[in-house]
Amino acid sequence: MSYLNLPLLHVFHLVAEHGSFQAAANELNLPRSSVSKKIRQLEEFVGQPLLKRSTRHLHLTDIGRNLLSGTGELHAVLTNLHSLKEEALDSPKGKVKISASVLMGQRFLVPLLAALRQTYPEIELELSLDDRTVDLLEQKVDIAIRIGQLPDSSLIARQIGTKRWGWFASPDYLAMHGTPLSPAELEQHECLVFAGSTYRFNFWPFQHPTGHTETIEVKPAIQTDNSRVLVDMACAGLGIVMVDPMFIATECREGKLVPVLTEWQHPDSSPIHLLCLGQRSKAAQAVWQFLLAQWQQQGFTNLAD
Repeated sequence: MSYLNLPLLHVFHLVAEHGSFQAAANELNLPRSSVSKKIRQLEEFVGQPLLKRSTRHLHLTDIGRNLLSGTGELHAVLTNLHSLKEEALDSPKGKVKISASVLMGQRFLVPLLAALRQTYPEIELELSLDDRTVDLLEQKVDIAIRIGQLPDSSLIARQIGTKRWGWFASPDYLAMHGTPLSPAELEQHECLVFAGSTYRFNFWPFQHPTGHTETIEVKPAIQTDNSRVLVDMACAGLGIVMVDPMFIATECREGKLVPVLTEWQHPDSSPIHLLCLGQRSKAAQAVWQFLLAQWQQQGFTNLAD
């Protein structure tokens, strides 16, 4: 049987299932005359009647019963294909879990949630904001923002920005303790350090415009594994912090933090990636595309402004 007759078979199965041309027409959203025409076309191809028509009932002929039985699996395939098509036309729905560090989520995800929810009201969002690196598969994460070089994996990645570092303190802290003029002077200052379960960022590298570089091991006055708390402590005048300037644009604009050691630069930078699993739901794909479009439109480094 030619694949061109597949739509006719689908109609035939519906007519046989409902025992009515009109019921099949209602399900297909077609006129009854169209359903009757398709059955005639199938009968012309087979060369024999498939249905016995009476005033009140439809009955399958022997050929009709054989065709119905012999194409049962094909009908199931066509029905499933129809369901998939209808699902594709529907708005994305379901749960999407997004993972990011605390500051990253606060600065770049939360401001987009209202527009995201308005665009896709049937998508249920779950935000996992944690400064620890989590396993996407183990934690059932659909989309993640990660900083740093990525190991070879099956994850799909798009670079959305670059992370850099600078040194900042509150005006109150500097008024009380003075402003360091060189990295070596950090030994006399309170330093606030980010420290995870397996690492601690207490080695601060500096590069002078002349090309001179040096790395200072700072003694933490306070250390924490929460980046938001780290910034809050710096705003409270508890010490000097090394942090990405774009993460604290609001605090700098409001005068809560000011840069120090401005003649020096951090010599390193790290890429920021948007990650997702290779197999994505329709909802996850919609969120992925939405985030990329928003960040590309606004410019990732300007989102905190």
